[in-house]
Amino acid sequence: MNKDSLIYVAGHRGLVGSAILANLKQKGYTSFIHRTHEELDLTDSRAVNAFFSENRPKYVFLAAARVGGIAANTLYRADFIYQNLLIQTNVIHAAYKYGVKKLLFLGSTCIYPCQTSQPIKEDALLTSPLEYTNEPYAIAKIAGLKMCESYNLQYGTNFLSVMPTNLYGPNDNFHLENSHVVPAIVRKMHLAKCLQEKMWIELRQDLELRPVGQAHGNSPVEVIRDELKKFGIDNGQLMLWGTGTVRRELLWSEEMAEACVFIMEKVNFSDLAPSSGEIKNTHINIGTGNDNTIKDLCHIAKEYIGYHGQLFFDLERPDGPMQKLSDITRLTKLGWKATITPAIGIPRLYDWYLSHLSSLKK
Repeated sequence: MNKDSLIYVAGHRGLVGSAILANLKQKGYTSFIHRTHEELDLTDSRAVNAFFSENRPKYVFLAAARVGGIAANTLYRADFIYQNLLIQTNVIHAAYKYGVKKLLFLGSTCIYPCQTSQPIKEDALLTSPLEYTNEPYAIAKIAGLKMCESYNLQYGTNFLSVMPTNLYGPNDNFHLENSHVVPAIVRKMHLAKCLQEKMWIELRQDLELRPVGQAHGNSPVEVIRDELKKFGIDNGQLMLWGTGTVRRELLWSEEMAEACVFIMEKVNFSDLAPSSGEIKNTHINIGTGNDNTIKDLCHIAKEYIGYHGQLFFDLERPDGPMQKLSDITRLTKLGWKATITPAIGIPRLYDWYLSHLSSLKK
């Protein structure tokens, strides 16, 4: 990519897209185009075609997606498959149609079977059934990477696909029902600390910006207590989903962005396709190659946040896959490796969360 090449970051306000956009700017790239969801609905094929026809971006980072944790994937199964299929189909086809030089499609390691050897290699794709709770989302993402691969083979495009592991970082989603595991742990721990230590100013500040059920910043104490209790947050007690024994690999979002920009700068589809035989599974895992139990992650957060209450786990709630550790051999051979561990990243996330609350309050 040239520093003045026009770059379109789809989903530039989300966890993934905002990190990629920030990384590109840090590296000296100067020409960007992006649209909010209100300005451009990526599920609308006519609108997407008009956008590409008018603006003609040369490089595209496809980071826009409908995402969420176990609860959201369970509640909104139709939305997850329908919306993601539409977004991917519209953007990838428009990129081909209007001559985009290179596109990077971002998926997730949830594309892999629930029963497969660990760490998970790219070749594990489609070798056995998916994990049920996130099956619609996974199927959509598999369709996206296969679409990129197929367009490369039929039309000679240069569309790459990367599968990041569980992400966390600045601009994360902290909604108690729809968020991923780490932001959910961090916010629940923060609210539990505020409730236990009667930090009502901080608690109301949080709820004013992100209401929980019927509880907002000006709600009566009884309403706040009742609504928080529905999410396992009680005075001196915090209940979290699952057994706490499952293992998760975590990748700091800013490092994920670093890897994505590195791949766009250094890697082409021809570098990933075998010289003979079937051309498939050309996507790239992005991860750390290490994982922790949910209990370990909770204790890192508990110690840093300073929550002194009890932790419990709701065994009736789903765990998801017992382990999802990505094999990062392909990425390492290309020349990139992550460095931020949860012991560093979780405190960073909490500090960002607190500073963001303060900045929004002003």
